[in-house]
Amino acid sequence: MKLDLVLLIVALTVALLVWALADLVPRLLHAWRNRFTRETGFHLRELFLFIDPARLYALNLALTVLAAGAAWLASGSLALAFIVALLLAISPGAIFRWLRTRRLERIEQQLPDALQMLAGTARAGLSLPAAIRQVGSELAPPLQQELLLLQHEQRLGVSLDDALENLALRVPAQPVKLMVSAMRIASETGGGLAETLERTATTLRSQHAMELKIRALTAQGKLQAWVVGLLPVFLLWVLTRMEPEAMALLWTTRMGWAVLAVVLVMELTGVLLIRRIVSIDI
Repeated sequence: MKLDLVLLIVALTVALLVWALADLVPRLLHAWRNRFTRETGFHLRELFLFIDPARLYALNLALTVLAAGAAWLASGSLALAFIVALLLAISPGAIFRWLRTRRLERIEQQLPDALQMLAGTARAGLSLPAAIRQVGSELAPPLQQELLLLQHEQRLGVSLDDALENLALRVPAQPVKLMVSAMRIASETGGGLAETLERTATTLRSQHAMELKIRALTAQGKLQAWVVGLLPVFLLWVLTRMEPEAMALLWTTRMGWAVLAVVLVMELTGVLLIRRIVSIDI
């Protein structure tokens, strides 16, 4: 009798849990879908990529489920499957940030040549809007896309100053702000536009060359950071393969977990310190 009662309570508990999950999971998926499509749509417009965010959500969800299921079947570990699913769920944001960084770097590389071309057209007697129109048709993306959008805003009635300000807001890079400031000052004060643009191009070219030189000099430090950071992980793997019984204490006891936590904190601290050291702002 008592056994039947216990089984009945367990069955009711399981039924309530399944009912709660059946109601909660669709809501979580709907909220995640809305957030994913909203943020992805913003990033796609920022990168001038015209893709349906709903399709990317379906693709990301399918890859997450398939990869997590494959990790679970291959390893038999639910923890590993959860980690794989979590990494794939947050990977679109990391990919978009990487693409945005690459796009900003590409724009910074194009700016000196674009300013030199603008200075040449200004010397030929063209006004600044006409010079931007002329240069925008000859450049390559992504700077061409930004200049074309600037021209489109002007055709809709936006003033040149406001269009340049919108360009600086869309591309939050210091060289772009310097270019916009030089254009606005030259157009407002009536000074030599060509000379101002040429001086700005020379300054940006020198700054970019200095950044490349610093990046080359700090590459060794970054490589050393990767080597030193991954060395403890490699040693843990080697020692676990060589002495599984002795290393089992590191994974199954509280003292071992404490040691792993200390190692993790020290690893993160070292990575942050090295990144601060090799990060030089010009």
